[in-house]
Amino acid sequence: MVALESVQWYRYFRPPVLVIIPLFNFRPSGLTALGYQTVPVLSYHHFSKSKSDKLHVRADHFEQQMQFLKDNGYRVITIDQLFDFLELGQVPEKSVVITIDDGWNDAYHIAFPILKKYGFSATLFIQTGLINQSPKTLSWAQIREMLNNSVQCHTKTVRNLTKQKSGESFADYFERELDESRQVIKQQLGFNVKYLAYPYGETNQLVVDLLKKQGYRGAFTVERESNPFFVNNYNLKKI
Repeated sequence: MVALESVQWYRYFRPPVLVIIPLFNFRPSGLTALGYQTVPVLSYHHFSKSKSDKLHVRADHFEQQMQFLKDNGYRVITIDQLFDFLELGQVPEKSVVITIDDGWNDAYHIAFPILKKYGFSATLFIQTGLINQSPKTLSWAQIREMLNNSVQCHTKTVRNLTKQKSGESFADYFERELDESRQVIKQQLGFNVKYLAYPYGETNQLVVDLLKKQGYRGAFTVERESNPFFVNNYNLKKI
């Protein structure tokens, strides 16, 4: 390696050229000589003070998990940062994404205060037909209060997108579940949805093509794996 002082750099650069000298090695998409980085996406649904099962995480367990991330040097990143990483961007080495599906109000009463305590963000994948429907569901006012967290689409009614009902028109089904839910989020919150969590994790090529046509940047299954940069943008994994 040539010492910096031995290079007559002034011969190559003249004002007003802007020169940027990185202070550390750049790792596009986490690529190094030793391999590549992956980013896990943690998926939650319900939170409870006392109940713990396949869909419910007890409040004290959730806090222990957030404490584990903090104590072990994990960095919680946004979904936008994840997709930048997939497109040869860079994120911290121990990056993780947190997501919460559906739209139940235990996300507001239990998860939200814990996330704030640890300085973490999460993405809410909401089913728009659920919001404001009962005391058990999130309200739009609560979602607005949580807006340091991203809000994305989980369709309108959380139906399996690969299964149309008999006699149901193509336009009615997909426009209601995909496009209408996007428009509701736009009207209520004022921004464009870019990501989808597939109901039940199910998808097919037709659904992917529709997402691309409607401008979605990517979508998530429920496959229990981490995500390298070469994963399909419309087939990301959630754990």
